[in-house]
Amino acid sequence: APFHPEPASGLDVIIQPEMSFGTGHHPTTWQMMRCLLDLDLEGKSVLDIGCGTGALAIAARKLGAAQVVAFDLDEWSFENTVANCKRNEVIGEVEVFHGTIESLSTQLGVYDVVLANINLNVLKAEMHAYAAHLAPSGTIAFSGFYTSDVPALKGVANQFGLELLTETSREDWACALFVKTASVA
Repeated sequence: APFHPEPASGLDVIIQPEMSFGTGHHPTTWQMMRCLLDLDLEGKSVLDIGCGTGALAIAARKLGAAQVVAFDLDEWSFENTVANCKRNEVIGEVEVFHGTIESLSTQLGVYDVVLANINLNVLKAEMHAYAAHLAPSGTIAFSGFYTSDVPALKGVANQFGLELLTETSREDWACALFVKTASVA
């Protein structure tokens, strides 16, 4: 938050959450952030689906991503992400819009890295669209579900050419990283 002291080292992302999700303290956001720190984002394109506060999109840009697009269907999350981009001096470097994955298909193409910290039912229902916006050999990180849900998510992801690379767990919440190994029509 803006009132916390700046860290002596490491990544500094300032987030004022307002009415949005994603300060980095919840186990799902924490694991997604950890996943970002483990990826090489230098020069990559990143899509943050359901961006909430914009914490992941801002971190991706600060970690060297060349193109970052973030969106949320909630108006307050869109507005909060724009405000947090200004706080972190990445406004104009992170493209933010109010909409859904369906809105994206007419606006922008494919990405090297896709982030989706949503709930299991939404992830499963929209998996086809996530895979369509992921470049060949690109990686996609999912969270927002319990560790017991990983097999169900994996089953749907596999149908769209996504193969599980790693999974982590924190307080029974899961984060799963997949790679796109095949195109599925």
